[in-house]
Amino acid sequence: MKRILITGGNKGIGLETTKILSQKGYQIIVVARQNINLEEIKNCEFIKYDLRNITDISALVEKIGVIDVLINNSGIMNTCPYNNYSQQEKEDLMKVNLDAPIELITCISKQMIPRKEGRIVNVASVAGQIGHPDVWYAVSKAGLINATKSFAKLLGSHGIVINAIAPGPVETDMLATIPETRKEAVLASVYSGRFATAQEVAKTIVWLATESPKYINGTCIDINNGSFPR
Repeated sequence: MKRILITGGNKGIGLETTKILSQKGYQIIVVARQNINLEEIKNCEFIKYDLRNITDISALVEKIGVIDVLINNSGIMNTCPYNNYSQQEKEDLMKVNLDAPIELITCISKQMIPRKEGRIVNVASVAGQIGHPDVWYAVSKAGLINATKSFAKLLGSHGIVINAIAPGPVETDMLATIPETRKEAVLASVYSGRFATAQEVAKTIVWLATESPKYINGTCIDINNGSFPR
């Protein structure tokens, strides 16, 4: 049974991803700060960990053991103007959104390389492609997209497949933090006139993590219904 590590697999898109993977019979390790919403999910192990602690990620990976698939899903978005961020808020966001995924990829790929296989999926955002009022969030997601492409170049010859997704607004708790005027602009521009569901995004993550052709490597799949947020 393949073992899949997913960060933030207890809420929103991550939780839907965990549910689908469980239904497919994978062994899931959820790394998050809170053990919530996971009680009835089969084949699921919870590990409490704060991803702002970059230094101990290598020890975390060693403790977990063999990982066949890594899904970097955890993320922070603050609803405040970029120039109102405290230094601590900037550091926390960049650690969770960018530094931790890179460190996890670095540590976990070391065990994937000898096996000549492994898959990694990074949950970025359309904000990383077109910008965002929260500049720090956009910068972190742009960095994650670039890291995806960079690591694909470094790891692809070792049989490791690494891709990203870039969703627009999704029906999760995070949607409530977006101003109404911005949400209205998005709804007016997408083909279907609605936001993505967490399950739609999760299904894409699961496909990249388990089933997509290995020739799809180093890419970022847009999930925005044909239009970018304004």
